[in-house]
Amino acid sequence: MPAYTVTVATGYQWFAGTDDYIYITLVGTEQCSERTLLDKPLYNDFERGAVDSYDIRVGEDLGDIVLVKIEKKKYWVLDDWYCRYITVKTPSGDYVEFPCFRWLVNDKEVVLRDGQAHLPQDDKSSLVKQHRQKELDFRRKTYRWKEWQPGFPMSIDANRHKDLPRDIQFDSEKGVDFVLNYTKLTHSNTKHIQNTTFASRSTQLEITKISIFWKVKLITSKYVMQHWKEDFMFGYQFLNGCNPVMIQKCTKLPDKFPVTNEMVSVSLERELSLEEEIEAGNIFIADYEMLDGISPNSTDPCTLQYLAAPICLLYKNDQNKILPIAIQLAQTPGEDNPIFLPTDSQYDWLLAKIWVRSSDFHFHQTVTHLLRTHLITEVFAIAMFRQLPAVHPVYKLLIPHIRFTIAINTKAREQLICECGIFDKANATGGGGHVQLVQKAMKSLTFRSLCFPDMIKARGVDSKEELPTYFYRDDGYMVWEATKSFVSDVVCIYYTGDEKVQEDEEIQAFIKDVCSFGMQDFDHCEFPKSVKSREDLIEYLTVIVFTASAQHAAVNFGQYDWCSWIPNAPPTMRRPPPNQKGLADVNMIIESLPDRGRSSWHLGAVWALSQYQENEVQKGYYVFQHTASLLHALKVAMEKFRKELAGITSLIKTRNEGKKLPYYNMSPDKIPNSVAV
Repeated sequence: MPAYTVTVATGYQWFAGTDDYIYITLVGTEQCSERTLLDKPLYNDFERGAVDSYDIRVGEDLGDIVLVKIEKKKYWVLDDWYCRYITVKTPSGDYVEFPCFRWLVNDKEVVLRDGQAHLPQDDKSSLVKQHRQKELDFRRKTYRWKEWQPGFPMSIDANRHKDLPRDIQFDSEKGVDFVLNYTKLTHSNTKHIQNTTFASRSTQLEITKISIFWKVKLITSKYVMQHWKEDFMFGYQFLNGCNPVMIQKCTKLPDKFPVTNEMVSVSLERELSLEEEIEAGNIFIADYEMLDGISPNSTDPCTLQYLAAPICLLYKNDQNKILPIAIQLAQTPGEDNPIFLPTDSQYDWLLAKIWVRSSDFHFHQTVTHLLRTHLITEVFAIAMFRQLPAVHPVYKLLIPHIRFTIAINTKAREQLICECGIFDKANATGGGGHVQLVQKAMKSLTFRSLCFPDMIKARGVDSKEELPTYFYRDDGYMVWEATKSFVSDVVCIYYTGDEKVQEDEEIQAFIKDVCSFGMQDFDHCEFPKSVKSREDLIEYLTVIVFTASAQHAAVNFGQYDWCSWIPNAPPTMRRPPPNQKGLADVNMIIESLPDRGRSSWHLGAVWALSQYQENEVQKGYYVFQHTASLLHALKVAMEKFRKELAGITSLIKTRNEGKKLPYYNMSPDKIPNSVAV
């Protein structure tokens, strides 16, 4: 009698093992095996991390094994089980691997296909075609679109994390880590937080050293604490802070910002007029117009909170430092909206800069970070689950890059951006302002704005000669190109020509689902509804991988560095922006900055959001879990990608040596694969 050896691998996660009954059926091209209970008497099968083997004898050869059916049935108390993979050794000695990487919950069965990637048009037998379609039918019922707020990108149809499909919930380890971070966030170790006070009031503004976790001392956060008042530090953050996407080349001063040469001539170093400096490419601008009209937080009737929509003019001096030379705190010019200058009193100028830093914090948190990495990646993730079966090569490419994203976003909707969530407790955009800001930002979010080179070029900051210390741009270019090269290698393995892309109904459905449902078919978003060529598909997939990994890392993990020092990133302001000069003093600044309670919430949030997880998988250092017996070409592509990323890491490390402000947020060894925090 022919014998097949079946090997079953259980996951390493906490509680991955099971005591339930596990049955298997082998489905071949000729016939199926009997439904067989996998059990080794006197042994405890399917323990966490275990790899168990069983012999299955059949009357006749089954032919090529194309599917494996697994069933889990209750033994005593229903017990979830995480299966990594199953391998089948045939009577001829060949091995066929069936990736699973999913949870079997309750009395459940799953049907697995072998781990080789297949395009839908390449499947010939009705058996595998039916399996493919059934998988997608089930997924579309399981992963449903839902509008959380009008005008938002669509999200998953689940109100709570526990309502999500088990396969996309946090692992127990991740869940515990999240709870611990959230607990620290909500309690904020307030016994270690001293009051924000000011010393030497008569001569210099000083703030006592406070930190939510006083034992945590990072190079950048300490440097920020010491130099936050200086103009060079203010300007540097537009290039390499945690929101390095606001600075634009100024080719013409907008009418709403009537800065004159007389106002700023003392700040210009090249004996050129302001107009000539603009022509020479030395003037830049940051405009927070999107914050104009956003309702400030009014959830606490005892404390008024305020927002501003400033415009800041920046100058590249002879030492290539970016310095602020003019700040207007509202969008409409007038006598009650003065233009603040470095030549004003130290407190007028400092307060104006603090207002810009506060506005930058709000834009960063809600637009740059929440909308343009978290929510957008969730759209790609849901569409992927709905339209691409596990056997599709693009599914195998993308699955590491959407790990835990839907879960972390659902948690955010439960605890962070919901009513009475952290935003309401800490931020001036809480109480609905953050919702308005996302709705407003959606009107300028286009597909091209997610393409890193296009985004840099659109702001006119692509020249290294004009901005030689824009490390976010330089490192981002390198990581983008390495990512695009890898994606190109993978796409070209499976798509031998453009016609293959056009014939792939599943990839076309995926692209359309993103635009028509995920982005709600908004005309202004300009997301493609189809792809016609390999080149188009490569760029599309590069956007997904880059956004979920490098872009998120660049705007997320520096939050504690740059935002833990409250005056450098105030989450709220308790007094309105000054409407005339000569009013600011130490007391006004103290009274404008957030109180101790909101500072505590803010500090806890930026600490928790900046933490790398212990089981985080770094960019490039992953295997195609859902692919068996990697094709040689795929192995070559992966090795090439890793070498390129290692080379970029080495270049960044060398550049950072000896720097007082090292920039490493785009270093590949600091980039997790997915949006998971």
